[in-house]
Amino acid sequence: MPVSRTPASRTPVSRTPSLRAWGELLRLPALFTVPGDALAGAAAASTRPDRRTALAIASSLCLYEAGMALNDWADREEDAAERPHRPLPSGRVRPASALGAACALTAAGLALAARAGRPALTVAAPLAATVWSYDLLLKRTPAGPFAMATARGLDLLLGAAATGGRFRPALPSAALLSTHTLAVTTVSRHETRDGTPAAPLAALATTGALTWLLHHRPPRDRSPLPRRHPALAAVTTTALTAAYAATVARPYFHAALNPSPPLTQRAVGAGIRATIPLQCALAARSGAVATALFTAALAPVAQRFAKRVSVT
Repeated sequence: MPVSRTPASRTPVSRTPSLRAWGELLRLPALFTVPGDALAGAAAASTRPDRRTALAIASSLCLYEAGMALNDWADREEDAAERPHRPLPSGRVRPASALGAACALTAAGLALAARAGRPALTVAAPLAATVWSYDLLLKRTPAGPFAMATARGLDLLLGAAATGGRFRPALPSAALLSTHTLAVTTVSRHETRDGTPAAPLAALATTGALTWLLHHRPPRDRSPLPRRHPALAAVTTTALTAAYAATVARPYFHAALNPSPPLTQRAVGAGIRATIPLQCALAARSGAVATALFTAALAPVAQRFAKRVSVT
């Protein structure tokens, strides 16, 4: 059914955008899925989080939000037709303000990475380039999901590079996180129109494969120090892996049975929320149980905010 709306050129624009409008533009509930990237990266590098980890997290938050603002700026015409309630087509936030926020947040993210050290900036620069390339060039191409997956993997590597000065030990964890992101992004391409069962079924199969890998393939221990409480780490990894699978299995299955926009959006939201238990499981399998439990505490906060502001 066609939606009656005010033409974009005549949409009244608020002079003072509300905090809620900015919260919707930046998708604030999804912000809680970001710190776990750097923390999992530090854990994979067998390094305890420190001040540089905090700088990496701050850098990640800025670059992530830059991507959110730039995404809506690039999609403003499409959203006017398919999602006129979004902040830009509804006139609650000016397009120029969204683009300016994306530029400012990108600059802040790179500056914070530079403060964390040259290795961190070496990862943050291609991360920022990937974010901008995805939103402006690659989103609607077959390379789009792969670009998004690359960005998420680089975000984890940023934490490893900032904390430990090297990112190579964190590559396996980054690959697992990127694979999950690839599946979610592929499903999200059908959020606003009827799709096919193929994408959610593939995402469901991917979840099963990642669950198996997390449970049966512990990472190679590159740390010269002995791991503390390996049994506790194993039990925690198993529990968090189960939580990851449980978060997405049913929504993916429902979307496969009925690939309608509402169920697809629900599956995408579940996939975004599942990022947190996945990050926790990655940290726990690296032996960082405390880091995993701290990251897990972000999940209920994200869920609470998601009831007020959509993550998709």
